[in-house]
Amino acid sequence: MIIGSLWQHFKPLQQCLSRSALMCRRSLAPSQLLRPDGIDSTEKEVFARTRLFSEPTIKCSKVARLQDYSPTAFLSPFRKPLSPLSNDNVHEDLIRSILSKPFKVPMANYEGTSNDSRALGLRRSVSKIALHDPYEEGALVLYTPPEVSAHDVLKKDSEKQYVHVVVDPTLSKILRPHQREGHRLKNSENQTYQALVQLNCPRRVLLSGTPIQNDLLEYFSLVHFVNMGLLGTAAEFRRHFEIPILRGRDADATEEEQKRGEEKLQELLMVVNRCIIRRTQALLTKYLPVKIEQVVCCKLTDSQRAVYCDFVTRKAHEVASRMNSARGDRADNVSLSSLASITHLKKLCNHPDLVYDKMASNADGFQNALSHFPVDYRGCLDSNAPFRPNLSGKFQVLTSILALIRTTTSDKVVLISNYTQTLDLFERLCQSRNYVYVRLDGTMTIKKRAKVVDRFNDPSSPEFIFMLSSKAGGCGLNLIGANRLVMFDPDWNPANDEQAMARVWRDGQKKDCFIYRLICTGTIEEKMLQRQAHKKALSSCVVDQQEEVERHFSLGDLRELFSFHSETVSDTHDRFKCRRCVNMVQVKPPPDDSDCNCDFSVWNHCYGKKHLRDIVLKSAWDTNSISFVFWHYSHEEQRTTV
Repeated sequence: MIIGSLWQHFKPLQQCLSRSALMCRRSLAPSQLLRPDGIDSTEKEVFARTRLFSEPTIKCSKVARLQDYSPTAFLSPFRKPLSPLSNDNVHEDLIRSILSKPFKVPMANYEGTSNDSRALGLRRSVSKIALHDPYEEGALVLYTPPEVSAHDVLKKDSEKQYVHVVVDPTLSKILRPHQREGHRLKNSENQTYQALVQLNCPRRVLLSGTPIQNDLLEYFSLVHFVNMGLLGTAAEFRRHFEIPILRGRDADATEEEQKRGEEKLQELLMVVNRCIIRRTQALLTKYLPVKIEQVVCCKLTDSQRAVYCDFVTRKAHEVASRMNSARGDRADNVSLSSLASITHLKKLCNHPDLVYDKMASNADGFQNALSHFPVDYRGCLDSNAPFRPNLSGKFQVLTSILALIRTTTSDKVVLISNYTQTLDLFERLCQSRNYVYVRLDGTMTIKKRAKVVDRFNDPSSPEFIFMLSSKAGGCGLNLIGANRLVMFDPDWNPANDEQAMARVWRDGQKKDCFIYRLICTGTIEEKMLQRQAHKKALSSCVVDQQEEVERHFSLGDLRELFSFHSETVSDTHDRFKCRRCVNMVQVKPPPDDSDCNCDFSVWNHCYGKKHLRDIVLKSAWDTNSISFVFWHYSHEEQRTTV
């Protein structure tokens, strides 16, 4: 009964709501209601309010109520379907017309281009692309950005997006492989040079990072190839430029010779700078992680020292004196004998196993050499015998470095040597230590090389060591999977060592890199290092036009290959006559503008482990096999705040 009376009470209100709802619908805007025609806006609002509450109750039959019923009568007008916007809205038409107009520069008499149809509005973000297609056939790509995932692309700032750097196809179609490695034409006497120089072409272009590797005649050959006659003939160039410049660069040169050499150097630069554009690695260094390069002077073991001294005493002095006095065919024979002696000394510095056959046969210079070794020493002849790294000073340092890297870091290592026989010893060492390794030398096919390199660069791969022959893989390989590299023996050509050591410090490297150059103290390897420094100083003066490059070595010093300085911690440092070190302590740091491309004299000089930056090498010093270390970094780390 109570429910029935309440229902009768609300019937008039229900009927009024249904009628008023039928009169309302959505119009041009969500807040506008359709009003009865002929009533102004003020009257409409009064009409809606008064009609809703004051209209008299209308009694209807049940049939009439069913006929007036509509499901939408009880819906809010704001939930009903929107009616389309009418085209008579002047404001909307005005905005639409403004946004559809092409952009016009507010300049007098400017009409723009015919295809300029960009409309005003928010600037859309677009991805950066290379100026030229890097995947076009024959494209010469100078820089390839590191691969990133789609997720990293979304997180990366669009302004810092890296793209390929591609040489203009017009130029790259002209550049041939020999032109991209222009230093291959450093010898004007070889057949390739003679064949190419006879080609009749309107212009010649060479691209090289190391135009001077050994001497100034190589520089002459490259300049002469692109500009015939610019420097005269080879004999004229040698007489007019090379001899005065080299005499002026000698450490024993007189003041007059130094002055004349500087004058000839400036004259040469004025001539060649008209056809040379020089760009150094400093342009890319800031985009790479820090590289710490370390020259580690390793002590010879007692057995190595005894054999080395005997060889020098019995053979080397005699060969050196005969070389200076020999003439004609005899000079050729002596030269071949000297080269063989140099090779024996270099192998002995690596490990006695490499010259065991000479010692076993009592070859010239190795008489009774086996008496300095244990009785059961069989060298490399006994494949079942365990490998003995303790017989070599450099191998003692290497084993310590590898063990420390393996146990204290997650880094991978690249081992490089000039001899495949040394790679064989690396393999025996890895097998005895259970190190997972891969090896690349001249016997591996190009197709297999790519697979091996890709697998090693995979961070999840188990390979810990990559063994590399510098002759087979010193150029072109990208081994960014490792960030530590050991250069086990030096080369006469500094460019070869630089190329080999650059395998890990390349685009895509994420970690700081550590380079270890192992040198036997006081031996022929230090003489090779000094020759490298002499050649790099010459290149710095002529190619990079650096001034105040120190003169550390005389030509006489560099000829003293067959000598052994047994009491020194570093013969190279002794030659510098360093003023930054007092009583075997470095008291003055390197210059602020120096880096690892500078002369060794401005590097850090360490008589002990205290001032070393590399934790691994600092720990390896405890093996008592290291006598001295030169080290420097590529650049200061750029720290950014988040």
